[in-house]
Amino acid sequence: MAKTWHDEELNLDSIKNEIISVIGYGIQGAAQASNLKDSGLNVIVGARRGGSSWQKALDDGHQVLEIPEAVEQADIIHVLIPDMEQPKLYEEQIKPYLKDGNALGFSHGLVINYEWVKPPEWVDVIMVAPKAPGRRVRELYLDNFGTPALIAVQQNYTSKALDRALSIAKGLGCARAGLLQTTFKEEVETDLFGEQADLCGGTASLIQNSFETLVQSGYQPEVAYFECLHELKLIVDLIQQYGIKGMYNRVSETARYGGLTRGNRIINSTSRNEMEKILDEIKSGQFAEEWRQIYNKEGKQSFDKYLDKLSDHPMELAGKRLRFMMWPDKIIE
Repeated sequence: MAKTWHDEELNLDSIKNEIISVIGYGIQGAAQASNLKDSGLNVIVGARRGGSSWQKALDDGHQVLEIPEAVEQADIIHVLIPDMEQPKLYEEQIKPYLKDGNALGFSHGLVINYEWVKPPEWVDVIMVAPKAPGRRVRELYLDNFGTPALIAVQQNYTSKALDRALSIAKGLGCARAGLLQTTFKEEVETDLFGEQADLCGGTASLIQNSFETLVQSGYQPEVAYFECLHELKLIVDLIQQYGIKGMYNRVSETARYGGLTRGNRIINSTSRNEMEKILDEIKSGQFAEEWRQIYNKEGKQSFDKYLDKLSDHPMELAGKRLRFMMWPDKIIE
């Protein structure tokens, strides 16, 4: 059983007199910096002068410095820029300015687990990983609740690394929902696996293939969209709130019988074998190295060939029409 903590067990004492520099002010950085600041902690945002995030952080009421200066002034350096940008930025703008006893914080352990970033032995290395997108981290904090988070310590130089991580999590509001202890290795491998096999890759592929099956059999794309994609959120919400058994108890008897007797024909031993291969690629570092080489060669354009193909798919075209019908005042991608 994982060790857990809740809000009433924790305090901010270990970091109340420390300066936290949040490096990066994207979706996650903006949420975390703002939550920590609103919890009464000393926060500096490190960003690129003149960039869009620099002005946004200023507009949100933060003290903003260029990254080397933000690192120099900090006790805790919480790195929240995209994974693939972290190694170069660390070498050039963080590592030269670290001091004995600093803490390096992350919300995903990829660069540490695969040793793309190698911190000196005289700093703490910690992770606080909220299990939600940044926007949701902020929304729940403002609602006086929070999103759960994973906590990990890779290096405990000061003997207070865990206390620092727990206090950050409390400042983010995550302890209101609950904290679970993990390791950098476990967080990275399970996170990558979940994204590829289930949350992003597996789910998107299942939706697309089920949609294509209906449309190629002569059913209208709009009807297929509703049945294969739109209603998925309703089922996921039930699963999240009540578990899989609870979901089945809350759908129609026909849906219950059909799902219980046919689901294993879709996701079966063949699918499971591929999942095992995907996990092996993650554990061995094969996936991380493949992704690193592609990113170094193509940058963010590496996604374009996949996304361009997807944007022309009949499911996406039908979805745009239907989303506009349901939410005409919202931005429809």
